[in-house]
Amino acid sequence: MENLEKITRLVCAIAREAGSYIRKERAAFSLDKVERKHAHDYVSYVDKGSERLIVSRLREVLPEAGFITEEGSAGHTDEQYVWVVDPLDGTTNFIHGFAPYAVSIALCKGREIMIGVVYEIVADECFYAWKGGGAYLEVRDKRLEVRDERLEVRNERLEVSKSTINDALLCLQLPYNSDAYKPVITRLIQHYYGQVGSIRMIGSAAIALCYVAAGRLDAYAERYIGQWDYMAGALIVMEAKGSVTNYAGDAYFMEGDSVVASNGVVHQDLLICTRNA
Repeated sequence: MENLEKITRLVCAIAREAGSYIRKERAAFSLDKVERKHAHDYVSYVDKGSERLIVSRLREVLPEAGFITEEGSAGHTDEQYVWVVDPLDGTTNFIHGFAPYAVSIALCKGREIMIGVVYEIVADECFYAWKGGGAYLEVRDKRLEVRDERLEVRNERLEVSKSTINDALLCLQLPYNSDAYKPVITRLIQHYYGQVGSIRMIGSAAIALCYVAAGRLDAYAERYIGQWDYMAGALIVMEAKGSVTNYAGDAYFMEGDSVVASNGVVHQDLLICTRNA
């Protein structure tokens, strides 16, 4: 396989291209273009168009790889490498014009996540990591210099916070499976509300994970989510020296539907409530 860093940078460019498409479509978007996959679980032509674009570009980067995609436009059999793609994470946020929403792309080899890229479209922030290479945030700032407009790129290395549970900012999301998850989220909020710094719900699993990696959140927990929701962000957290497990506390979370991600300091505190969920 080619250099992981080189491929990661190509994936960042693909994520940004998909993000530009999504940003453009959002400007003329209306709610009558939304479909319901399940109760409170939405999809639009924008999700599907973004996925087709991403799959097409990724096939050029690694033709031998298979795909796991949220909208099912491509599949996999026994390929050594598999792309895991969420073409628009935070669709409910997107259709309401409420940030954040993102493109999420991961490359897996067996039980290993090799590359993770998450592009937050509204803030124009690209989070990325490759296995063993650390986690980074790419920010592009436009600066006007005389008559030329130059695009200045900053790459900041990410590292999780060191906050303890008493000061922690937690993200406890609300997945679509409300009947099954309502008792769990009720228990989590009852346990942590008033015992931690504060609690937030932001509507994008991929971005919640990246915010843990960047130290903006100290921990995140959610269940009943897909691999496309968390795979890229999980690697970014781990490469930022954070911890990721499933709700039971197992480090092998890649085929499940639950994720606990943290700065490591508060991880066991989170597992107290998630282990029996």
